Amino acid sequence: MCNLLISKKMKKNIFKKLFIKISKLVGYELIDQNEFYSPTLEKNLDEKLSNKNKSIILPLGEVKLTKKIKNLSVIFRTNSNIDIWDQNKKRIFEEPKIEYVLRCLFSLIRSINRLKKENSSINVNLLIIDDNSNSDNLNKIKDVLNKNHSKYLIINHKKEEHKEKIFENKNDQTFSNLSSLLKCFETAKKENSDLIYFVEDDYLHFENSLNDMINTYERVSSQIEKDIIICPCDYPFNYMSNEKTNILIGSNQHWRTIQKILCTFMISKEMLEKYWDNLIKTCEKRHDPFEKYINEILLNEIGISPINTLSIHLTNVNSSYGLSPFVNIKKLWNENNTS
Repeated sequence: MCNLLISKKMKKNIFKKLFIKISKLVGYELIDQNEFYSPTLEKNLDEKLSNKNKSIILPLGEVKLTKKIKNLSVIFRTNSNIDIWDQNKKRIFEEPKIEYVLRCLFSLIRSINRLKKENSSINVNLLIIDDNSNSDNLNKIKDVLNKNHSKYLIINHKKEEHKEKIFENKNDQTFSNLSSLLKCFETAKKENSDLIYFVEDDYLHFENSLNDMINTYERVSSQIEKDIIICPCDYPFNYMSNEKTNILIGSNQHWRTIQKILCTFMISKEMLEKYWDNLIKTCEKRHDPFEKYINEILLNEIGISPINTLSIHLTNVNSSYGLSPFVNIKKLWNENNTS
């Protein structure tokens, strides 16, 4: 009787191993609900289940990734001389502008390094569009880059190159802002990348930001079979109107559809070229709102932002364009101290 039980158990184990092997070969994942374990993935169900070919969220199942990202260009736009453009206000913490630039750049580099660690197949190209920083500030920026990121390019932008492309504006700061933004768009158009991430110099990133953004882009765009625009920030203004929104599941958290963004966003190269006229119009003169023609893109395309936020826009504490809710901002600020 004992031998018979052992024989049945052995046959059961052999069948189980064969079934798991066949499931792997045909691309199915098995879930052992009793053991809270996936034998095909060889992971507990509270671990990260997604892999390079599919995004898996319990209990929503898997999404096969058809929109895989191989090349990402990150374009960091900075002006270390102007505290807050077009406003007579102080930023939270009331530090010199260069301090925000350094911490935000450092946080972005940390996020890039985390992305490359978890998605080693992705090539990341970091470009800095600098608008007339003085030599001392520029050296501080280079120091942060050299200590934390080996591959980068600094473009020392001169606004005079756009004097024939930008209409006359009320002041030099406005012209300079429009010109540096146009330089970012022009630089992106020359990049051989799947995605472009435009980043302004006052966005403090969580370390997992880019990894979550890329994984969510791949999951959602594969699911709906079209490109999307990703904003990394959960802006307060999203909660100050009665706009309808949809809630989506990303790679690690919830996201919402949005109808407005600022000038920090992630967009595909294909969509950038499709809406090139909108980007150029944005830079021709000061519009009201500033992002009028960028937001027109969201009338035809899907844009999403994270809940909770993946970055903090370090503006004045009362700004609806700034501090995201339910975040320990001081902790994130301190974590990215470069001194």
